[in-house]
Amino acid sequence: MDPKTMRHLTQRIENLSPAKRALLEAKLRAKAPFAPERILPREHRATAPLSFNQESLWFLEQLNPNTSTYNLYDAKRLSGELHLEAVQRALDTIVARHESLRTTFREAEGAPQQFIAGAQAVKLHFLDLTSQGEAEALRLLRTEAERPFDLAHGPLVRFTLVKLHEQEHVLLALFHHIISDGWSVGVFWQEFAQAYQRLTRGPAAQTLELPQLPLQFGDYAVWLRERQAQEFGPQLAYWKTQLAGAPALLELPTDRPRPALQSFRGAQQIVYFPTQLRDELKAFSQCEGVTLFMTLLAAFNALLTRYTGQEDLVVGSPLAGRTHTETEALIGFFVNTLVLRTDVTGDPTFRELLQRVRDTALNAYSHQDTPFEKLVAELRPERSLSYNPIFQTAFALQNETISDLKISGLTLSPVKLGSVTAKFDLFLSLCEVPEGLRATVEYSTDLFDATTIERLLQHYQTLLQGIVTDPAQRLSALPLLSAAEQQQLLLEWNDTATDYPGEISIQQLFEAQVVRTPNAIAVVAGELQLSFGELNRRANQVAHYLRQQNITPDTPIALFTDRTLLMVIGMLGILKAGGAYLPLDPGYPKSRLQFMLEDAHAPVLLTQQRLLSAVPKTTAHVVCLDRDWNAIAMQPEDNPVPVTTSESLAYVIYTSGSTGQPKGTAIPQRAVNRLVFNTNYVRLDATDCIAQVSNVSFDAATFELWGALLHGAKLVLIQKDIALSPVEFVAQLRRHKVTTMFVTTALFNALSREVPDAFSTLKTVMFGGEACDPNCVRDVLKNGAPQRLLHVYGPTESTTFASWHLIETVPEGATTIPIGRPLSNTTLYVLDRHLNPVPIGVHGELYVGGTGLAREYWRREELTAEKFVGGRWSVVGGRFVAECVPAQQ
Repeated sequence: MDPKTMRHLTQRIENLSPAKRALLEAKLRAKAPFAPERILPREHRATAPLSFNQESLWFLEQLNPNTSTYNLYDAKRLSGELHLEAVQRALDTIVARHESLRTTFREAEGAPQQFIAGAQAVKLHFLDLTSQGEAEALRLLRTEAERPFDLAHGPLVRFTLVKLHEQEHVLLALFHHIISDGWSVGVFWQEFAQAYQRLTRGPAAQTLELPQLPLQFGDYAVWLRERQAQEFGPQLAYWKTQLAGAPALLELPTDRPRPALQSFRGAQQIVYFPTQLRDELKAFSQCEGVTLFMTLLAAFNALLTRYTGQEDLVVGSPLAGRTHTETEALIGFFVNTLVLRTDVTGDPTFRELLQRVRDTALNAYSHQDTPFEKLVAELRPERSLSYNPIFQTAFALQNETISDLKISGLTLSPVKLGSVTAKFDLFLSLCEVPEGLRATVEYSTDLFDATTIERLLQHYQTLLQGIVTDPAQRLSALPLLSAAEQQQLLLEWNDTATDYPGEISIQQLFEAQVVRTPNAIAVVAGELQLSFGELNRRANQVAHYLRQQNITPDTPIALFTDRTLLMVIGMLGILKAGGAYLPLDPGYPKSRLQFMLEDAHAPVLLTQQRLLSAVPKTTAHVVCLDRDWNAIAMQPEDNPVPVTTSESLAYVIYTSGSTGQPKGTAIPQRAVNRLVFNTNYVRLDATDCIAQVSNVSFDAATFELWGALLHGAKLVLIQKDIALSPVEFVAQLRRHKVTTMFVTTALFNALSREVPDAFSTLKTVMFGGEACDPNCVRDVLKNGAPQRLLHVYGPTESTTFASWHLIETVPEGATTIPIGRPLSNTTLYVLDRHLNPVPIGVHGELYVGGTGLAREYWRREELTAEKFVGGRWSVVGGRFVAECVPAQQ
């Protein structure tokens, strides 16, 4: 068949109603296990078996009775002169005409059965609310829409008519889903319009007689059951193969954790995509030889893989289930669900994905007769009360079925009650309308906020526009973010530049502070202390001594000391000598210490005599700062001539190795300056007193030491045994009048439990390093909070902190505390595996950039090239992302 003919046939198929399209596909299925056969009226009219989907719903109701989850309702505003008697008689006519509207469900002989009552007058609830206003009317209708049904006693359809004004009424039609579906609601309103028109003797009365129904829903249920034994086997075999190994859950990013038990509470959002986009999508679909449904589904899959990172996607799609023309005019629960599993591996182009979706859809259509409930029973997926089996996200393209309702003298218009149940996590339904494409998302409010769904619809529209612009793009290259979102995510939220002394070395900044406050106390360790002048002189002597060892800039010098004055002297002396300090924790295993010494190629190791036995075997020249101090003290006390700049290394700290071999992170001096000067998370000055609590091999010590020494503040060294004794620790903080402190999350939690008001005397408390317990944070805020409580975060590669969050309240039910926004001169980007920025709320990997970034992994050129990435995508205004590194190593 030539392409032109194919496009013509595709267009004709596209214009068919869903039922006629399904019928055509069923007739054309050469490989189908069976073809539709005629449905005959059943012999016993008072009862009928349940269809498979009815049976499933019935069992769910037995497990969770008295729920409105499966209430199906629609309300119409009737504007004009309304004849109440005609409304009553029209409803009587419709209920008498459809057995399903007179059906109840009870057990008989150990199995549920449909019981059909005879025709009788319908109870129409009438409320005159002309004096109460429309808002009250809608509230009452919402309440009615959420009132449960009793399947055993019925009726399972209710009608409420509310009078708002003389010429204004609202009619609510409420069905239990077990006797109706969305198509059936359309059938109801069409028949209501026809019956009402005839009863009020309109001009077209003679042509509006309702034709006799050839079948009832019970006949369909009997026919379906009779086919079960011999005909479902081949189709079930297909589905078992098709869904083998499918993921149990689509992990959409949610605003809240998934509850253990679904509440089915939901909401709805509607947007309209413009006519031009709709027409371009239809034209593209014709050119590709696919239906509009396939194109829109492929785009939805592209969105899902960008949102989740998953490449094996399972989506449900409802079908009218009316493959026989005789069923089109019936009210009943016919709808079936197709399971559409799509492979999106390999980052295909959209055209390639579209062909995969086309093949998936055609195969699913050719096996669509298997009831979904039967499929679930056969596959026996792992069941959970927190999510639906097989799929949790659904997609549909529907026809506008009741847009042409007309009644002489009345205008019918929809009324939104705002009360929605959500049977899935998310259900995207599209419909062609005069305005273009109407996109409706029904979503679980247990999981999502309205703003999240609004963004999702915007991203879907952006994706669709990108597809018609260039369908040859790979999925990772398709646009997702609007220009405004890019501006916000990449520029506005990362506009953190401030002036700081980025051209001056750490030792020069310290020496300038010594000139300002030579006699002020710089560091305290127990009963010992040093002034800034004394600390500077001793560090100078260490520096001159080290220069005799031929130390060159960027040479790592190991520092293996207790938390004493010698530690601070040694660290500052190493920098003044021109080296970079390599802090080693005496508590580390000897094997780890030896690895770091060998990997860093440290030519000199500074230690204390009491730690000599713990020093691993090394070729480094060992200097004992206490034993050898007499020789060191012979050196000059004046400042050495600088041989380093702010671009020179300040230190090399090794990562924990939790994700592999430890790596030496090489931090330049300017990165330390960026941490403590003119920053947005803390303000430090000479009036501060900072507690040094952190392990010196943990980069939080960088903030503690240099935050104090470069601002003329007092640094108080807290010994480990005191830090682990909450009462003693708090006593030390108050004795020294500590104003500023960082603690690990574990220590924060311990202090909050043991001494609830531990932080009440402090100006700034920062904590971080691991997941925190919101309850502990809430207790601190309640029992004695510091002036500022900050949750901080940062990998070793970002020089201590990359982000901060000021905590003022902790919402009830919070399961985590945000890590906040970037520090000054820091950028934070959340990117996918293709280094595309992800939308707000979507999971990705955090990339950190800015002047606080490490220079490299020490002596690991290949790893540095892999992890430290440059700008690979441009953003608004032609700017590129600064060099950045993944935050999780």
